Amino acid sequence: MNLVKAISKSDTIGSAASTLCLLHCIATPLLFTAQAGLAAHGPHPWWWGVLDLFFLLISFFAVYWSARNTTRDWMRMALWANWLVLTFLIVNEKLHLAEVPEAFVYVAALGLIALHAYNKKYCRCNDTSCCADR
Repeated sequence: MNLVKAISKSDTIGSAASTLCLLHCIATPLLFTAQAGLAAHGPHPWWWGVLDLFFLLISFFAVYWSARNTTRDWMRMALWANWLVLTFLIVNEKLHLAEVPEAFVYVAALGLIALHAYNKKYCRCNDTSCCADR
């Protein structure tokens, strides 16, 4: 996929990455609880934890391009604020900085999915005339 196509589909990519992130967060406790019943393997594999960072990186670029191309200032701020909250929650989970309920990660991921979907539907320029109010 070339860069121009990726930029034009940043909301779709962002929604997909956020959805995969959410599924990853939901699956983690289920998979490792089931695994613990089968054998005591210790902590989860290193690559499973790296997926969090991979999804954050993809989400960063999706938010960056969506925020640059949205027609609404509030959407730009909402995308970045939500991404920053999600990033803090994931980094906090890795470094154990503060006790935060796991459900907050789900809320942040769902928020990013919803913002990308809304931005794709209502806040995109299809012609140059709609961009005049930016």
